[in-house]
Amino acid sequence: MIMHRPDLALFIVRLVLGSTFIAHGAQKLFGWFGGEGMHGFLGYLASIGITNHILGYLAAACEFVGGLMVLTGFATELGACAILANMLVAIFLVHAKHGYFLPNGMEYSLNLALLCVALIFGGSGAYAVWDVRNLF
Repeated sequence: MIMHRPDLALFIVRLVLGSTFIAHGAQKLFGWFGGEGMHGFLGYLASIGITNHILGYLAAACEFVGGLMVLTGFATELGACAILANMLVAIFLVHAKHGYFLPNGMEYSLNLALLCVALIFGGSGAYAVWDVRNLF
């Protein structure tokens, strides 16, 4: 008989999603993990027509801070919302025109967005620092 452990499942989703976005945000913000830093990220955004630097800094911060929130379980739903917003922008402004499949399609971004939706609806689970539902 298989034992259902939803808290463990949510924890695993949080570990994968949170660590992924901490790394991606750190690439953009700090140039870590082989990233080009903000200069490179802002240059990329300009190449696709986004010239507002504030939006670039906001996107990078949402990835990094949202990833930290999701990983630790500190207001997971809010962190997942920040990441989801980034993924929706990536899907509709960059990847959708290339179809579904990688290397340039929306497959990866869509899957990450759906993990965010799962956390928004499922919450952080028992293994979390602070659950936003404690406010209500």
